Amino acid sequence: MNQATRPFSPLRAVLSGAIVTISALTIPGLSGSVNATLKNSPKAIIDEAWQIVNREYVDPSFNRIDWLEVRQQLLSKEYSSPEEAYSELRKALEKLNDPYTRFLDPKQYERLTNQTSGELSGVGMQLTLDEKTRQITVVNPIKNSPAMSAGIQSGDRIVAIDGESTEGMTVEKAAEKIRGRVGTSITLTISRDEAEQFDLTLTRARIELEAVRYRLNTEGDRQIGYIQLQEFNSHAAEQMQEAIKELLAQNVDGFVLDLRGNPGGLLRSSIDIARMWVDSGAIVSTIDRHGKSQEIRANHTALTDLPTVVLVDDNSASASEILAGAMQDNKRAMVMGTRTFGKALVQSVFSLSDGSGLAVTIAHYYTPNGTDISQKGVTPDIAIELTQLEKKQLASDPNLIGTNQDPGYAKAILVLNGDPSHPMAVN
Repeated sequence: MNQATRPFSPLRAVLSGAIVTISALTIPGLSGSVNATLKNSPKAIIDEAWQIVNREYVDPSFNRIDWLEVRQQLLSKEYSSPEEAYSELRKALEKLNDPYTRFLDPKQYERLTNQTSGELSGVGMQLTLDEKTRQITVVNPIKNSPAMSAGIQSGDRIVAIDGESTEGMTVEKAAEKIRGRVGTSITLTISRDEAEQFDLTLTRARIELEAVRYRLNTEGDRQIGYIQLQEFNSHAAEQMQEAIKELLAQNVDGFVLDLRGNPGGLLRSSIDIARMWVDSGAIVSTIDRHGKSQEIRANHTALTDLPTVVLVDDNSASASEILAGAMQDNKRAMVMGTRTFGKALVQSVFSLSDGSGLAVTIAHYYTPNGTDISQKGVTPDIAIELTQLEKKQLASDPNLIGTNQDPGYAKAILVLNGDPSHPMAVN
């Protein structure tokens, strides 16, 4: 496989995680005897990873280090276990001074695969740790999931999982125990209000995660479509399309698109979604390690041209910044909130032969106006700074988000309704 002759394609790239499978790799000139020596050894994974970075990494100087010497150092050592090899590989990658180029052990790689696929095997509910009671609590059951079918409700407390108490258990540990193979069963002990505890036995299924939430809000004599995009997974675009179309069918007068807290995801998803809002003009441009630039443009398939406000914060990153930047530079929407995270790098994630993976930065991206947002972020058209109390209230009660008790949303409604200082009249 000759990388130099293969054009960079943003369709196989990701911003904060996805899967790009590749075939077995070889270095030109590497002898068969060396390959045979590495086979079935922890060194084989190290060499696979080294080759990928050597061929794909965005900076051909490798942060001004001798990358070939790094390989020689890695392969000169003896490793008693895969974990020891993983540790040395991570140390080698740190020399690139790029936190986004990273090694993923098999469990981390599996989690990333599930996240970006937008699916998981489980019962379908979002959990949190209640700050007051310190109990594992259901935020809400996912639509069309076993949890919803069984009648699990927001606020239910998970007291035990298959008979094991959740007292002192982290949310991550509880979620890990609840997930499992499709078709297998799990029994949850539920505490609800003041009623006695009861057991529910659920059968795990393949769950499509909810990347998009939306509703129709009546604001005075206006109908506003509120859409919250939580991440750019493989189902986000189809869910966004459904949200826009359903809200348009209800005769909305404008939209609030909420990207606050959205860490990013698939580049393909961000492009598809941007094209639902921006009818013409550039969406994003990328530059690879060879200096080759590629511009991705809208394709006249926008679903709406209604007035729109995009909400962002300092946790809006990656694909969120591509979408916000495209909306802002094309004057399609007013961007409101705080300066975004500032991640202008594209990663591809490669599978390795032992089930682990490697995320590698392969390109830089720029907004339609050519702005490099690295470590600077997208600057909102209208700044909104929340107090610590306001942030705490929204964090403790997510139901307030996207209501008039949410300062960001409330300001967006003022703008959509024609705030004299920032007019954006609703048609």
